[in-house]
Amino acid sequence: SSFIMSAGVSDNEICNLAYEGQVALLTHRIKENSQFVNATDQSGRNPLHWAVSAGKREVVDLLLDNNAAVNNTDDSGWSPLHIAASVGNEVIITTLLSRGARTDARNNNRQTPLHYAASRDRLEAARALLACGADPDASDNLQATPMHRSASKGNTKMVQLLLAHSASLNIQDSEGNTPLHLACDEGRIPEARLLIEAGADCSILNKDEKTPIRMATETMKSQLHQFRGG
Repeated sequence: SSFIMSAGVSDNEICNLAYEGQVALLTHRIKENSQFVNATDQSGRNPLHWAVSAGKREVVDLLLDNNAAVNNTDDSGWSPLHIAASVGNEVIITTLLSRGARTDARNNNRQTPLHYAASRDRLEAARALLACGADPDASDNLQATPMHRSASKGNTKMVQLLLAHSASLNIQDSEGNTPLHLACDEGRIPEARLLIEAGADCSILNKDEKTPIRMATETMKSQLHQFRGG
């Protein structure tokens, strides 16, 4: 049986071999039964998910060359591209994209791979996704975009990259917050400045009827007022 209980990451032998980078053994097992390529484990993950999460490029190539389904999702709706974006492996991202991975794949929270790249500050990953047509304005189930993520986390270069790809500045999430609201709320002065400089609307009210600047501390307010005056 291909299912063994082991100390591995998965309850599926092929998934464990993929995660561990056991190329020779995997090649042998796939020759025995080509169906093993898309075997799924207790989380609905397949060998490609596990190879990507471990950054095993050789295994990723082997699986794709043997017709691994590049867009299959696990029980949480994660595609291999979501995982690659989250861990920030741009070489694997490029490989997956060249084999037809969808940049607009959405997991169960309606988040795209770009949401994770933006949130975790994976700059090269985001660059590869955007170059391949990822939507900078994709909104998740809380109506948050990658710009909301990067502004609130204080990922300055990510904000700049999204701006360079014409990301919208004034999309409101389910709480009515724009990326500028979140930057002000989290005390992210460089990000707030970038957004204001790029033309973010400072008068939008969130569901608490607050403008972005009202979310900021007094210190931040004075710095932003100086900046806006200057």
